[in-house]
Amino acid sequence: MMIFYTMAHARRNETVEVFRERLAEVIGRSGLRRSAFARRIGVDRSTLSQLLSPANDRLPRAETIAAIAAEQQVSVDWLLGLTQEGPLSADLMPQPFEIEVGGDMHHDERLQRWHAEAAGYKIRYVPASLPDLLKSEPVIRYEYREQGEGVPQARLEEAGARLAYLRRPETDMEVCSTVQSVEDFAHGHSQWADLAKAERRRAMSVMIDRLEELYPTLRWFLFDRRTRYSAPLTIFGPKRAAIYVGNMYFVLNSTEHIRILTRHFDELIRTAVLQPRDTIDVLRRLGREIG
Repeated sequence: MMIFYTMAHARRNETVEVFRERLAEVIGRSGLRRSAFARRIGVDRSTLSQLLSPANDRLPRAETIAAIAAEQQVSVDWLLGLTQEGPLSADLMPQPFEIEVGGDMHHDERLQRWHAEAAGYKIRYVPASLPDLLKSEPVIRYEYREQGEGVPQARLEEAGARLAYLRRPETDMEVCSTVQSVEDFAHGHSQWADLAKAERRRAMSVMIDRLEELYPTLRWFLFDRRTRYSAPLTIFGPKRAAIYVGNMYFVLNSTEHIRILTRHFDELIRTAVLQPRDTIDVLRRLGREIG
């Protein structure tokens, strides 16, 4: 019983802290003095000061939260930390779940925007095959050769943008994929059967060089697909998560959904059979085996 009480107390404190931070944010964005803002939402200045105090451990009344949301055109869910999307659009509440189509057809500016918005946060990434940002140009052109004119070049540009992003000092990315995906590539199995040995060998060298350059900003873990599974996904810090399902993304904005996927990713890391430095050693060995 004490454990449940402690967990509930911690969750309440977390909610109060998020509310306090977001209240300060909307006050700053409003351009109003605290006394004027307090009048707008129907409380006195001392009450507002109390709500903003780090010593405060209680949420205001429901009508006060609703008044803040209405005054500043944000959602109650956002004020309470239940979603990461703040300002309302066309008087609609932001949705905790969205579908974004067209993720496989053109150079995807959404991904660049999502990465930019998550600057300073950890990015967690499960690729569909190998991480694009580690692939050589011939490998990307080979992999996307059947997907229509312009797609390989668009993917090259996207990979280049992610690589440039990772070279920024404030970035932090963890990648987790299957050890079998690397072995299949090295041995020319599955989708890589028609890719020449020489290209696969050069591609392994490119991956090693980039991992050496970017470590520890980029850390690549490998798990065993015989015991674990994950759909391709990216978690953009606390901002959003995008699950890739072919020609579309399922985009999750809810804080709780993001937490669940983060726990899923962390479990992949926990059970990984190869840690980042071991991954580089395995790539070297597989590169020698290509012949």
